Order: sequence, then C-alpha cells, then structure tokens
Amino acid sequence: MSKIVLIESSTSLCSVALAIDGRCVCSRQSSTPRAHASLTAPFVAEVLEEAGIKIKDCDAVALSAGPGSYTGLRVGSSTAKGLCFASGLPLIAVSTLEVLVRQAIDAGAAEGCSYIVPMIDARRMEVYSCVYSPTGERLSKIEAVIVEEGSFAQQLSQGKVLFVGDGADKCRPVLTGDNAAFLQIEPHASAMAALAQQAFEQKQFQNCAYFEPFYLKQFTPTVSKKNNIF
Repeated sequence: MSKIVLIESSTSLCSVALAIDGRCVCSRQSSTPRAHASLTAPFVAEVLEEAGIKIKDCDAVALSAGPGSYTGLRVGSSTAKGLCFASGLPLIAVSTLEVLVRQAIDAGAAEGCSYIVPMIDARRMEVYSCVYSPTGERLSKIEAVIVEEGSFAQQLSQGKVLFVGDGADKCRPVLTGDNAAFLQIEPHASAMAALAQQAFEQKQFQNCAYFEPFYLKQFTPTVSKKNNIF
C-alpha cells in the first residue's frame, strides 16, 4: 500500500493532499494571496495527522513541478525536498500542465473533445501551454505562447478543443468559434494522485540534491517604483 504526499503550489491556489494507492484520501487548499510559504508545510502536517500517520510512514513525496509561478514553485520545491531529505523518501515530479489535463478528464469535461489544451497564466496574453489528446497523451512541446487570433487554429479546425487552466478565461475573446470550450480552474494536489502513483510504480524518482522546478522562463525581478533614499 503506497502512501504519497502531494504538493501543488504552481499558481495562486496552494494545495496539499495525501494519496493511498493512487487515490486521494484527504487534502487542504487555500487561495489566500502570497501565503504559500506559510501554508504549505502546515498543510502537509494536517493531512498526515488526519490520516493518522507520520511522514516516515509514507513512501514518496510528489511535487507539481511547473511551469507556473516562480515563487510558488520555489516554495513547493523547497518543502518537498526538505521532507525528502529529512525522511529519506524519494521525490516525484509531475508536470503541472498534466495535472490540469487530469483534472479535466476526471471531471468529465473532456468528453467529446479532440484536444485538451492546458493553460497556465503567464501575464498579459501569454500562457504556458501544450496540446494533449483527450486521453491525456502529450502531443506537442511545452512552451510559452502569446495567444492571438489564429492561435491553435489547426486544432480548432479538427474538432472541439478544451482550453483548461487559470489562463483559459482571458483567451475567450481571441479563441472564438463553436469548437472552443473553456474551463477556468487551477491545478489541485488531489489530481496528482494517479500520476504520482504511476511514477512511483515505474520508479521515476528525481535527484533531490539537484532537482529544480520547470520554470520554463527565467525569473525577472521587478524594480520598485517607490522613492528610494539611496
């Protein structure tokens, strides 16, 4: 019986879950702004307490590895690696875009679709995205896409396309037509259960010492507009 801690912190929603044999048994979540650093570790403690186990009783820690928010991914990665180093558990990394696809499939939203296109908001009209089949097979490379008229035209010409994620709604005015469907959701740790279980069974573990989240784009710090003394 495999027990895996699941951590998802790639967007504004912070969530943690516990999966047993590929099924989510308990979870916690919060959309409080800028609270990932203060909530992720307590959420882990809470789901373990609810299940009546300790981290040493688990078999692995799984992380939604991006792409997504730089800060959120750093928090999730630091928490997951800390748990693994302290307990000796293996680290599993799952694509955030694949988590969104799994959520859509599990919710039945992908029925009748020819493609699923997960979208992580990357500000303005840019999203982190790729194309999946309705069964969850990735069909294109993951990239930062500036969505404009004509984007995903090939897929839209071939049948219904489900655009899913926290970047979906902002694309509605541009991705028009009867074949475009939208599901505005954020990735949740509970949707990682089956993906993490599959990786665990196949022993697809990360090197804790060298693992880095998949940021896709380099972090660009902003310059404060406040008056500085120096």
